[in-house]
Amino acid sequence: MNARVSLVSATDTPAGSRPLLDAIHGAFGATPNMFRAAANSPAALQALWGFFGALGGGSIEPKLGEQIAVAVADRNACEYCLAAHTALGRKAGASADEMLAAQAGESADPATAAALRFALKLVEQRGQVAPADVDELRAAGFGDGQIVEILAHVALNLFTNYLNVAFNVPVDFPGVKLRRAA
Repeated sequence: MNARVSLVSATDTPAGSRPLLDAIHGAFGATPNMFRAAANSPAALQALWGFFGALGGGSIEPKLGEQIAVAVADRNACEYCLAAHTALGRKAGASADEMLAAQAGESADPATAAALRFALKLVEQRGQVAPADVDELRAAGFGDGQIVEILAHVALNLFTNYLNVAFNVPVDFPGVKLRRAA
């Protein structure tokens, strides 16, 4: 599988991307292909890494963030994000069964299930959700800040899904089978 944009290397990294790729390498112990593709544009890489960092410091638990990511990835048929976020979800404490359920937008935990339903409605309805959809999140215990963060997680994952699908970025995480095609 060949990427449709170059995956920058240490020898051809734009100067503006080099410090960010060093930070990414330090965080992961490697430089995932997705970031190598984004690094073609220092601005895009900065936006992407900054988005990850901001949400990493948010009020949504990492496990839920990863569950949202696999639900969105599966819905958009992004094999790269599905593989990456399944691995990250396991690292965040989710079981294999929890991550598999999240792919389908499901969870045994009522609050997580509500968040996943909302995330998938955002994707499927292009943000056109009803007041009752937001009210369901409040009833599940989410405050307005967390509700906005759920939307932000969806937006970040749309960015990464589109990056990886549009540019055919080779998966460099253990593969995970899609449950549903886009």
